[in-house]
Amino acid sequence: QLKTGRDVMVAALLGAEEFGFATGPLIALGCIMMRKCHLNTCPVGVATQDPELRKKFQGQPEHVVNFMFMLAEEVQDYMRRLGFRNMDELIGRADLLKVNQDALHYKSRKLDLSPLLINASTLNEGAGVKKGMEQDHGVEKCIDMRLIAKAKDALENKTPVVIEDVATNLDRTLGATLSHEICKRYGEEGLPNGTIHLKLKGHGGQ
Repeated sequence: QLKTGRDVMVAALLGAEEFGFATGPLIALGCIMMRKCHLNTCPVGVATQDPELRKKFQGQPEHVVNFMFMLAEEVQDYMRRLGFRNMDELIGRADLLKVNQDALHYKSRKLDLSPLLINASTLNEGAGVKKGMEQDHGVEKCIDMRLIAKAKDALENKTPVVIEDVATNLDRTLGATLSHEICKRYGEEGLPNGTIHLKLKGHGGQ
Protein backbone atom coordinates (compact mmCIF):
# COMPACT_ATOMS: atom_id res chain seq x y z
CA GLN A 1 0.00 0.00 0.00
CA LEU A 2 1.21 3.48 -0.87
CA LYS A 3 0.08 6.10 1.63
CA THR A 4 3.09 8.35 2.30
CA GLY A 5 6.01 9.95 0.50
CA ARG A 6 8.29 7.39 2.14
CA ASP A 7 6.26 4.59 0.56
CA VAL A 8 6.71 6.21 -2.85
CA MET A 9 10.46 6.50 -2.29
CA VAL A 10 10.84 2.84 -1.31
CA ALA A 11 8.78 1.74 -4.32
CA ALA A 12 10.82 3.92 -6.68
CA LEU A 13 14.13 2.71 -5.28
CA LEU A 14 12.93 -0.86 -5.86
CA GLY A 15 12.18 0.05 -9.47
CA ALA A 16 8.60 1.35 -9.64
CA GLU A 17 7.87 3.99 -12.27
CA GLU A 18 4.14 4.35 -11.64
CA PHE A 19 2.37 4.77 -8.32
CA GLY A 20 -1.29 4.10 -7.55
CA PHE A 21 -3.18 5.48 -4.56
CA ALA A 22 -6.55 4.43 -3.18
CA THR A 23 -6.89 4.63 0.62
CA GLY A 24 -5.13 8.00 0.96
CA PRO A 25 -7.31 9.93 -1.50
CA LEU A 26 -10.45 8.26 -0.07
CA ILE A 27 -9.57 9.46 3.42
CA ALA A 28 -8.83 12.92 2.02
CA LEU A 29 -12.39 12.91 0.66
CA GLY A 30 -13.84 12.01 4.06
CA CYS A 31 -13.72 8.20 4.23
CA ILE A 32 -13.61 7.00 7.85
CA MET A 33 -12.79 3.35 7.07
CA MET A 34 -16.03 1.84 8.34
CA ARG A 35 -15.46 -1.27 6.17
CA LYS A 36 -19.05 -1.12 4.86
CA CYS A 37 -18.45 -0.16 1.22
CA HIS A 38 -20.39 -3.19 -0.02
CA LEU A 39 -23.45 -2.61 2.18
CA ASN A 40 -24.63 0.74 0.73
CA THR A 41 -24.66 2.18 4.28
CA CYS A 42 -21.53 4.38 4.23
CA PRO A 43 -22.23 6.98 6.98
CA VAL A 44 -20.19 9.72 5.25
CA GLY A 45 -21.68 9.23 1.79
CA VAL A 46 -18.54 8.02 0.02
CA ALA A 47 -19.61 4.50 -1.02
CA THR A 48 -23.39 4.57 -1.25
CA GLN A 49 -26.21 5.22 -3.68
CA ASP A 50 -28.62 6.15 -0.87
CA PRO A 51 -29.71 9.78 -1.58
CA GLU A 52 -29.90 10.67 2.13
CA LEU A 53 -26.45 9.29 2.89
CA ARG A 54 -24.96 10.93 -0.21
CA LYS A 55 -26.00 14.32 1.18
CA LYS A 56 -23.43 13.78 3.94
CA PHE A 57 -20.53 13.60 1.47
CA GLN A 58 -18.27 16.61 2.08
CA GLY A 59 -15.36 15.71 -0.20
CA GLN A 60 -14.05 18.14 -2.81
CA PRO A 61 -11.58 17.59 -5.69
CA GLU A 62 -9.31 20.14 -4.03
CA HIS A 63 -8.90 17.81 -1.03
CA VAL A 64 -7.31 15.13 -3.24
CA VAL A 65 -5.23 17.75 -5.07
CA ASN A 66 -3.87 19.02 -1.73
CA PHE A 67 -3.12 15.46 -0.61
CA MET A 68 -1.14 14.79 -3.80
CA PHE A 69 0.75 18.09 -3.55
CA MET A 70 1.75 17.38 0.05
CA LEU A 71 2.75 13.83 -0.89
CA ALA A 72 4.93 15.23 -3.69
CA GLU A 73 6.53 17.71 -1.27
CA GLU A 74 7.43 14.85 1.08
CA VAL A 75 8.98 12.92 -1.83
CA GLN A 76 10.94 16.04 -2.87
CA ASP A 77 12.25 16.40 0.68
CA TYR A 78 13.55 12.81 0.66
CA MET A 79 15.09 13.35 -2.77
CA ARG A 80 16.91 16.49 -1.61
CA ARG A 81 18.32 14.66 1.40
CA LEU A 82 19.55 11.82 -0.82
CA GLY A 83 20.94 14.17 -3.47
CA PHE A 84 18.63 13.22 -6.35
CA ARG A 85 17.53 15.87 -8.84
CA ASN A 86 14.65 13.94 -10.41
CA MET A 87 12.76 10.64 -10.21
CA ASP A 88 14.68 9.11 -13.11
CA GLU A 89 17.88 9.25 -11.06
CA LEU A 90 16.48 7.26 -8.14
CA ILE A 91 14.37 4.61 -9.91
CA GLY A 92 15.94 1.20 -9.41
CA ARG A 93 18.57 2.32 -6.88
CA ALA A 94 17.74 -0.55 -4.52
CA ASP A 95 21.34 -0.46 -3.27
CA LEU A 96 20.35 2.56 -1.14
CA LEU A 97 17.86 0.51 0.88
CA LYS A 98 18.68 -1.70 3.84
CA VAL A 99 16.67 -4.19 5.86
CA ASN A 100 15.52 -3.03 9.29
CA GLN A 101 16.36 -6.15 11.30
CA ASP A 102 14.62 -4.81 14.40
CA ALA A 103 11.28 -4.73 12.58
CA LEU A 104 11.48 -8.32 11.35
CA HIS A 105 9.62 -11.25 12.89
CA TYR A 106 11.98 -13.68 14.61
CA LYS A 107 11.33 -16.25 11.88
CA SER A 108 11.89 -13.88 8.97
CA ARG A 109 15.19 -12.64 10.40
CA LYS A 110 16.82 -15.74 8.91
CA LEU A 111 15.76 -14.76 5.38
CA ASP A 112 18.46 -13.28 3.17
CA LEU A 113 16.86 -10.33 1.40
CA SER A 114 20.11 -8.88 0.11
CA PRO A 115 19.50 -9.91 -3.55
CA LEU A 116 16.44 -7.63 -3.54
CA LEU A 117 18.57 -4.69 -2.51
CA ILE A 118 21.18 -4.81 -5.25
CA ASN A 119 21.06 -2.52 -8.26
CA ALA A 120 19.56 -4.52 -11.15
CA SER A 121 22.38 -3.52 -13.49
CA THR A 122 24.87 -5.04 -11.02
CA LEU A 123 23.08 -8.39 -10.99
CA ASN A 124 22.68 -8.46 -14.75
CA GLU A 125 25.01 -6.18 -16.65
CA GLY A 126 23.17 -4.25 -19.31
CA ALA A 127 19.76 -4.96 -17.80
CA GLY A 128 17.28 -2.15 -18.29
CA VAL A 129 16.16 -0.43 -15.11
CA LYS A 130 13.62 2.00 -16.55
CA LYS A 131 10.73 1.24 -18.93
CA GLY A 132 11.82 -2.22 -19.94
CA MET A 133 8.85 -2.76 -22.23
CA GLU A 134 5.80 -0.99 -23.59
CA GLN A 135 2.68 -1.78 -21.60
CA ASP A 136 -0.28 -3.24 -23.42
CA HIS A 137 -3.26 -3.81 -21.16
CA GLY A 138 -5.48 -5.02 -23.99
CA VAL A 139 -8.19 -2.50 -23.08
CA GLU A 140 -9.75 -2.73 -26.53
CA LYS A 141 -10.34 -6.45 -25.95
CA CYS A 142 -12.05 -6.16 -22.55
CA ILE A 143 -15.65 -7.23 -22.07
CA ASP A 144 -16.82 -3.65 -21.53
CA MET A 145 -15.93 -2.73 -25.10
CA ARG A 146 -18.23 -5.53 -26.29
CA LEU A 147 -20.95 -4.38 -23.89
CA ILE A 148 -20.70 -0.79 -25.14
CA ALA A 149 -21.03 -1.96 -28.75
CA LYS A 150 -24.04 -4.13 -27.91
CA ALA A 151 -25.63 -1.32 -25.88
CA LYS A 152 -25.26 1.26 -28.66
CA ASP A 153 -29.02 1.63 -29.16
CA ALA A 154 -29.56 2.12 -25.43
CA LEU A 155 -26.73 4.63 -25.15
CA GLU A 156 -27.85 6.68 -28.13
CA ASN A 157 -31.64 6.38 -28.00
CA LYS A 158 -32.39 5.11 -24.46
CA THR A 159 -33.93 2.01 -26.03
CA PRO A 160 -34.04 -0.90 -23.52
CA VAL A 161 -31.67 -3.73 -24.46
CA VAL A 162 -30.91 -7.18 -23.06
CA ILE A 163 -27.28 -8.26 -23.50
CA GLU A 164 -25.97 -11.79 -23.00
CA ASP A 165 -22.23 -12.41 -22.67
CA VAL A 166 -19.62 -14.48 -20.85
CA ALA A 167 -17.48 -13.06 -18.04
CA THR A 168 -14.20 -14.44 -16.71
CA ASN A 169 -12.16 -13.69 -13.63
CA LEU A 170 -9.95 -11.50 -15.83
CA ASP A 171 -12.80 -8.99 -16.01
CA ARG A 172 -11.94 -7.33 -12.73
CA THR A 173 -13.79 -4.04 -13.33
CA LEU A 174 -16.71 -5.38 -15.30
CA GLY A 175 -19.19 -2.62 -16.11
CA ALA A 176 -16.92 0.28 -15.13
CA THR A 177 -16.22 1.47 -18.69
CA LEU A 178 -19.85 1.01 -19.67
CA SER A 179 -20.88 3.06 -16.61
CA HIS A 180 -18.39 5.76 -17.64
CA GLU A 181 -19.95 5.86 -21.10
CA ILE A 182 -23.40 6.34 -19.57
CA CYS A 183 -22.18 9.09 -17.20
CA LYS A 184 -20.34 10.83 -20.02
CA ARG A 185 -23.55 11.05 -22.03
CA TYR A 186 -26.21 11.53 -19.36
CA GLY A 187 -24.39 12.80 -16.29
CA GLU A 188 -25.49 11.96 -12.76
CA GLU A 189 -29.06 11.31 -13.89
CA GLY A 190 -27.94 8.34 -15.99
CA LEU A 191 -30.34 6.11 -17.91
CA PRO A 192 -33.77 4.99 -16.66
CA ASN A 193 -33.70 1.82 -14.56
CA GLY A 194 -33.75 -1.33 -16.67
CA THR A 195 -32.51 0.32 -19.87
CA ILE A 196 -29.48 -1.97 -20.04
CA HIS A 197 -30.06 -5.50 -18.73
CA LEU A 198 -26.98 -7.74 -18.61
CA LYS A 199 -27.20 -11.53 -18.47
CA LEU A 200 -23.70 -12.85 -17.85
CA LYS A 201 -22.38 -16.38 -17.48
CA GLY A 202 -19.04 -17.38 -16.00
CA HIS A 203 -17.30 -15.63 -13.12
CA GLY A 204 -16.34 -11.97 -12.76
CA GLY A 205 -13.62 -10.74 -10.46
CA GLN A 206 -13.22 -7.55 -8.49
